[in-house]
Amino acid sequence: MSAREEHLVELVDETGKAHGETTVAAAHQPPGRLHRAFSVLLVDPDGQVLLQRRAAVKTRFPLRWANSCCGHPRPGESLAEAANRRLGEELGTGPVELTEVGTYVYYAEDPATGRVEFEYDHVLRGEFRPSAPLLPDPDEVAELRWADPTALEAELALDPRSYAPWLGGVVNRLLRPAGSRSDAIGPGTTPPGWSADNTAERSGGR
Repeated sequence: MSAREEHLVELVDETGKAHGETTVAAAHQPPGRLHRAFSVLLVDPDGQVLLQRRAAVKTRFPLRWANSCCGHPRPGESLAEAANRRLGEELGTGPVELTEVGTYVYYAEDPATGRVEFEYDHVLRGEFRPSAPLLPDPDEVAELRWADPTALEAELALDPRSYAPWLGGVVNRLLRPAGSRSDAIGPGTTPPGWSADNTAERSGGR
């Protein structure tokens, strides 16, 4: 188990209100515990977004394409501080200017590793300067590529298994910033204690 699996995350309710903490490892064991997370999409001046293919050693959804950077703020840590910390650790870049474009709850089970994602996800847009360095950590990132976000939505619908299950919701928030939360779960999967009536959307790839 990596040292990061022992880091603390903030447990939250369905409104995002904190009510406790646990380790990364414990939060992602079935049936999962709802906790705060963030997803960063770096956007260049032409509107292209940076995608990373998650490294093979990842404990959740390895070798799937995802947004630029993901992570969990530690209890009491601001989103901006946590996101820029992870941008440095994963991609060797930052700090960058960040804007929250929305939040949503998603639930996904990884058939390859048996782990569970059950997260209250803050979607953050980061403004990427073309001159900024990108030095990805191979233990975090297998590949990088730039993509048009509108075209990416179509790709997600055609080939969802190539992508991390949260990416559809992240791209949706980037293209349609709302400032309010809605829920996303996967076909045939329901978070413990939830019903289909809890969900406001079903994004591709879940």
